[in-house]
Amino acid sequence: MDNSGTPSRHVLFLNWRDTTNPEGGGSEVYIERIAAELVTAGNQVTLICAAHGNAGPSSTTPEGVHVLRRGSRHTVYARAALTCLAGRLGLGPLGRRGLGRPDLVVDVCNGVPFFAPLYAGRPVVALVHHVHREQWPVVFGKWMARFGWWIESWLAVRLYRRCRYVTVSEASRAELAQLGVDADRIDVVPNGTPPVTGPPLPRTPHPSLLVLGRLVPHKRVEIALRTVAALVDELPDLELVVAGQGWWEAPLRELCGSLGITDHVRFTGFISEEEKHAVLSSAWVALTPSLKEGWGLTIVEAAARSTPTVAFRYAGGVAEAMVDTHTGLLVDDEEEFTAVVRELLADDVRRKAMGEAALAHASRFTWAATGARFAQLVAQLTGRAG
Repeated sequence: MDNSGTPSRHVLFLNWRDTTNPEGGGSEVYIERIAAELVTAGNQVTLICAAHGNAGPSSTTPEGVHVLRRGSRHTVYARAALTCLAGRLGLGPLGRRGLGRPDLVVDVCNGVPFFAPLYAGRPVVALVHHVHREQWPVVFGKWMARFGWWIESWLAVRLYRRCRYVTVSEASRAELAQLGVDADRIDVVPNGTPPVTGPPLPRTPHPSLLVLGRLVPHKRVEIALRTVAALVDELPDLELVVAGQGWWEAPLRELCGSLGITDHVRFTGFISEEEKHAVLSSAWVALTPSLKEGWGLTIVEAAARSTPTVAFRYAGGVAEAMVDTHTGLLVDDEEEFTAVVRELLADDVRRKAMGEAALAHASRFTWAATGARFAQLVAQLTGRAG
């Protein structure tokens, strides 16, 4: 029971990564924050994710979320199923003497789902940040991309036909509906914005741009690099900070060399929260050249530091994470992307006004409100389960 007398529920998240994973990103932040809010509301929360070298096989976060790391990025799906099946038999960490069987399973579908309805024995929520239609061919070869898209667009829709869905934007909700998911089974629970705890910091004295996120092909950092190459002759002290890590870093560094902009681009690698605050606060403009985002967490994080963002109009939830022409700018192609970045860097008055509007917009999204919406859904589903 929590302090209000409401029965405590055990919620199990199945996700391929956690935030300590070197390849973790916005999806993992969302899960971590939702899980923490559920614990605050009096629930027990467990996360099963892939093992990695940055953390042991099990741990408990400062907020009280139990994390079980099993398998690799490919075998975590099978290990999660085995752990759940063992729990149903009263064995393993989810058995009678361990954490206990969950009341609800949240299956986080990052393209490939965990197929939880086949083995969970409990109500299942399918959590989908966005549909990966455009990303499959960018990340995988032709046949693997076709197979992955078949799983996401045909098999998963049928497997989860009796499950509730949660997604983070109306854009993703519409795409799921287009795949055949009943719209009335989809709840939109957007990201929150972490509170800004660092002190106010000045902008760089020179024109500066920022890309924040994982370095993988579908983030399209190449567009930001080509933008710098197009502007550097007229802005010789222009700097781009690429903050984040990922397996695509080497090709990006090679492109910097071929474009002749190596001295204008700084790769930070992994950054702490303090360092992230510094780069978000000091940049003149943030760039989100990503092909697709379920929401656009980095856009709102930049907004919380009064930094406007340039992104692509067709990239899913980014159009909801900002207010076009007010807190940032949405464009339709790479040529326009470069053009509006040039305009914002040259117009101090407009850029600062957008930053102030962005700050006000970001204040609308809090993790407390997001967690409360998710907790309400948990209560509804576990209540129905009896």
